[in-house]
Amino acid sequence: MNLVTYLGKQVLGVLASYRNGDIAVDICGVYPQWDNRLRVFFPRGHSLQVGELATLHLDNRSGVDEFDSAIRVYRASYKGRVLSVEDDWALLEPRECVLMHSFTPAVEITEPGYAFPPDARPEHPVPVSPLVNLPRIEGRDRENKVGVLITQAQEQPHTTVLAFLSSEDDDIFLITFPETFKSRLLKRNPHCFFVMDERATFTFERAIQWNYTIIEGDAHQIANGSALFESVRQAFIDKNPWELPFFLREDLEMYHIRCQRVVCPGIRH
Repeated sequence: MNLVTYLGKQVLGVLASYRNGDIAVDICGVYPQWDNRLRVFFPRGHSLQVGELATLHLDNRSGVDEFDSAIRVYRASYKGRVLSVEDDWALLEPRECVLMHSFTPAVEITEPGYAFPPDARPEHPVPVSPLVNLPRIEGRDRENKVGVLITQAQEQPHTTVLAFLSSEDDDIFLITFPETFKSRLLKRNPHCFFVMDERATFTFERAIQWNYTIIEGDAHQIANGSALFESVRQAFIDKNPWELPFFLREDLEMYHIRCQRVVCPGIRH
């Protein structure tokens, strides 16, 4: 039950936290410890405080050139608490974490007494996308690029990795289903962040690159059966043909994150 075994001793992470109702996103170096604590380094500094809650997306893609339908990558959403801070470093302990490989848990961690926080916020229909036609898709998108969606859950943000498309104007297109946690969170608060991994390589041994794009925006839903829906679906199929059954599900939900701004790591609005 140890993260080091599966993630190694150093990975890059996406960290999200709240303060005074705002949300911040950081790209950080993460050093898993044998007791499942995380030593976290922030190349541009940080404003975390002892006792603050933060969520990190972690994944180890060493030796993996692209995703496929089996998602054979170790990945986790680590809900942590800040134990100490020193200069550009912070130490976090886990509250809850499930490390997945494909669709199977490899490590499950739960702090004694931890319970998933209840969320009494009502769900509302997500606003309809103002787009009529599919904009020009960004040609630099790599098929193996990681996208991390950050949504606003109770107590601390929620992170999840998923396939995406992006346009030359920084529109983000996502696909999910009504029963997913991210779908329910977007219906409670459509304001979200999306982090695109722009690295050309994914291991520290080959290169260390802090090359991420962070998009802040509001989610809009694309009506199932509309011309735009079918155009976006076909673009997903063209990019990820191994996911064809996933994209053809009748209950598929499609979201368009309309970019408000591209943000710098650690900036709170």
